[in-house]
Order: sequence, then structure tokens, then C-alpha cells
Amino acid sequence: MNKTLLLIICDFLLLNLLALTRWEKAEPPQGKRTPVAEIAANAVTKEQELFETMRQSLADEKAVRDDLAQRLAAADAAVAAREQSLTQARLERTKLAEDRQAVAGRLQEAQRAVTDLSQKVGAATQEASMTRDQLAQLQRELADKQAEADRQRRELADREKLLSDAQRQNQVLAMAVVVAEQEKKTLREAADALKGQVEVERSERLRVQETTTQLAQGVGQLTERSAELTKELREGRPINANLIFGDFMANRVTADFAATRKGFLGPATRTKNASTVLVTDGRQVYALLHVADTVFSLEENGLDWEALTIELAKAGGPRQAAAGLHFLAHDPRIVVLPLELSQATMLGARVYPLAADPFKFPEAVLIDGGGRGYGEVGFKLEPGETGFVRVDNRLFKRVFGDFAPKRGDLVFAKTGELLGLMVTNDYCALLKDFAPHKTIRAGTDIRGQATGALLDELIARVRALPIKLQ
Repeated sequence: MNKTLLLIICDFLLLNLLALTRWEKAEPPQGKRTPVAEIAANAVTKEQELFETMRQSLADEKAVRDDLAQRLAAADAAVAAREQSLTQARLERTKLAEDRQAVAGRLQEAQRAVTDLSQKVGAATQEASMTRDQLAQLQRELADKQAEADRQRRELADREKLLSDAQRQNQVLAMAVVVAEQEKKTLREAADALKGQVEVERSERLRVQETTTQLAQGVGQLTERSAELTKELREGRPINANLIFGDFMANRVTADFAATRKGFLGPATRTKNASTVLVTDGRQVYALLHVADTVFSLEENGLDWEALTIELAKAGGPRQAAAGLHFLAHDPRIVVLPLELSQATMLGARVYPLAADPFKFPEAVLIDGGGRGYGEVGFKLEPGETGFVRVDNRLFKRVFGDFAPKRGDLVFAKTGELLGLMVTNDYCALLKDFAPHKTIRAGTDIRGQATGALLDELIARVRALPIKLQ
């Protein structure tokens, strides 16, 4: 409630209370007092005092009411100002609402414009992507056309070269024709001068032609005979052991083996590396080794291997992985690693052929697999042991290096071809082919190949050989 209105109400209640109060009844009864003397005529009576009091109260009330009226007028002015401010605020609020609606409309239009721009950007992006695809297609077509143009340019250069060669040949032929014409003219003049000797000259020419033909045939026969004699002399002449060893040292490759299997204290890994050469039977290239130069052994009970890797390299060159190894049917102690022709080419080593006539010379060149020594050794056939020859260690002559013949040594014929491999310290297995008996494929998991049983079978086969060949 307004404080001014509350003050007015309180003042009104106070005035009513003062006006309605019976002051004479309110005074307590007084006892009889001794009458006093009459007062003077100008003495103030009680009614006058009350009247004066009422007048003064009315004056005060009027003053209060005037003050309240002024305050009420100020309050009305303040209320009017507030109502005017409120009206102004409402107008501003209405204007703000209108502005807000206008802004919302503009925002919607801006959003629609953004949506349109996004669609346009997407269309432009798609068009740019299509343009890039078309550009890539054009670039590919341009590259193809450029390649075709280069090819045609090369063909044109080749044709121009052929044309130049043809022109040079034509010039030579033209010169030959000029010379022939000159000779013809000279002969015609000689014929005119020597008409009487035409028949004699013709007869002599015929005889010369016949003689020339016979001489040409004889020269051809002599050339063929000379080539045959040269081939026979080359094949019949032994190659020096030094040359064979030097060729071996220049073309040997290193085979690295790594195999893993379970052991008593955990996984057991066995590694091995050996030097050898590449050989061929005319169909495929192999690396030749003795089983003792691999991670496998035919002298222990076979256990299953779980992983196997084989790599070959030549003098620090690129390494080539072998797909596996073959135990030969001729003797399971002989192991070959099959290689692709591209792998052999990458290794860059000479591929030795097998000896076509192993018994052409009574001696052979034996080379230690590690390249520690070599020498010439005699060998002879053993009765009843086809495919094996006995190396005569007692006649081991011209030895170069501190070593003794042992299994795994390579044996070369004096023609430079591979003769065989020492399977024991005394016997060499002659190699005629590389027919496999058993195969182990390399890989990170070879447990399914049952290598233990396979090696046990090979051990049994070796033990079945004659004692002197074991």
C-alpha cells in the first residue's frame, strides 16, 4: 500500500477520534471542593479552551491535508510519468518486437540464401570433381597419345635408319653398277678388238667358274671340318685346375638356413650357412649341398620342425629366398634348392651343367665347399655300385690348401662341368639328374609336413646302403 495514502487514513482516523471523544465524561469525578471566589469577567472558560484546541487541530489537520494533497499531486505526477514511461516502454517493446520479426525474417532469408549457397557450392564442388575426373582422363589420354607418339617417333627413327641404310646400299650398288658398266664397256671394247678370241675366252671362263665352284665347296668342307676339329680339340683338352678353382671362387653362392622347433627349455633355433654353386639339368636351376651343410641331420632321431627359412646370396648381392629343398632319389644325403630362372639371374652366378661324359678323363678336380683348398684326384668305378665312384685319396696330387677330402666337397670334371658331390670321405655320387625323393617346403609354419617322420625314413634309407657307402 502507498505510504502517502496510509498516512492520510491515519490522520483521518485521529481527527474522528478527537471529534467524537466526550472529554467531560472522560474526566474522573471530583469531590466537593470549597467554593472559590468568582473569577473575573475576562477569565477563559473550558469551552473556549476546547474550541481553541479544536481550531488548532483543524488548522493542523488542514496543514496536514494540504501537505498530503501536495504529496498526492506529486504521486499522481510520478504515476503519470511512470505511465508515460510504461507507455513509451510498451511502444519501444512493440517496436523491438517488430524489429525482431523483421530480423527473424531477414535471418530466414539469410538462412535460405545460405542453403542456396550450400547447394550451389555442392553443385560447384561436384562440377569441380567432374572437371578433375575429366582432367585426369584427359591427362591419361594425353599420356597414352604421348606414348603412342613416342612409339611412332621411334618407329619413324628406325625407318629413317633403315632408309639411310638402304640409301647407302643403293649408293654402293650404284657405284657397283657404274663399275660394272665401265667394266662392261671395257669388255665390249676388248670384245670388239678381240672378236676372234671370244670363244676361247668363253671356254676359259667356264673352266674358271667350274674351278671356282669346286674350290668354294672344298673351302666350305674344310671350314666345317676345321670347326669339328676345334670342338674336338677343345673338348679333348683338360682345363687347368687353377682355372676351375678360380671360376668356382668367382661364382660360389652362400646358402643360409634357419629352423625352429620345440625344445626342453623352450623354442630351439638352429642356423647353418654353407658355400656352393648353382647347377642345372637343362630344365631348372638348383643350388647343390650335402645334407650335413643344412640344419637337418640324418644322424639323429627326427623331430618335427616348426619353421624353416632358406636364403641365397652372392658376395653381398641381393638375397633370394628358396621355396624349399629336395632330397634326391639317387642319394638322400644330396640336397638341392630349386630356384627360378629370374632368381638365378638376380644372383649373378654361373650355372654349371652336369658332365655329359664323366669318364672322359681319369682325374677330376675336388674343391672344398668352403673354398679352403682344391686339388686333382683320381677316381675309379666300384663294381656293383652304379652311380658312385671311389676317390683315391692316396693319389691325391697337386693339392692346394690345407684340407683333406670329406663329404660335401664338390667334384668337377676336367672339362669344367660338375661331376658330382662327395657323400662320404671316399665316395663321390655321380649326378645325372635331380629327381627328388622327398621335399620339405620352407615357411613360418611347417608342422603339417611331419618332418620328423620324413627324416626318419631318409635315415633308414641311408642305413640300408652298403657299409662302405654310409
